Amino acid sequence: MNGYRYWVKRTIVLSVTASMLSLGLATQVNAAIIGTGDVIQVERRAELLSQVDSFLIRADVRNQLERLGVDAAEAQLRAQAMTNEELTALSANIDQFPAGGGVLEVIGVVFVVLLILEIVGVIDIFKRT
Repeated sequence: MNGYRYWVKRTIVLSVTASMLSLGLATQVNAAIIGTGDVIQVERRAELLSQVDSFLIRADVRNQLERLGVDAAEAQLRAQAMTNEELTALSANIDQFPAGGGVLEVIGVVFVVLLILEIVGVIDIFKRT
């Protein structure tokens, strides 16, 4: 029992000694003022990412991405990896990018196909009177 107390006291003394010695070690800390430009860049990046993310969560965009074999989560990760310049260019034109074609294009294609099938005589949609 006496030997056990000796080792406990010795361990405590060594731990306290090591703690006291490490208090005297100086650590280097770097501090700098965050500039207004840095804050604006961070806020602008967050705004651009939210615009791109709001585009990527649309159902028609997700469907088109799936048709092309791209995972929507992977597309969002790639958007987050873009530089600020790339995000600016993308968000400036994102509303103009088609996501699988617009409604007018689809209606136009269907009309042309029906017209060709009518002329060839495969179908009789447009009744002749």
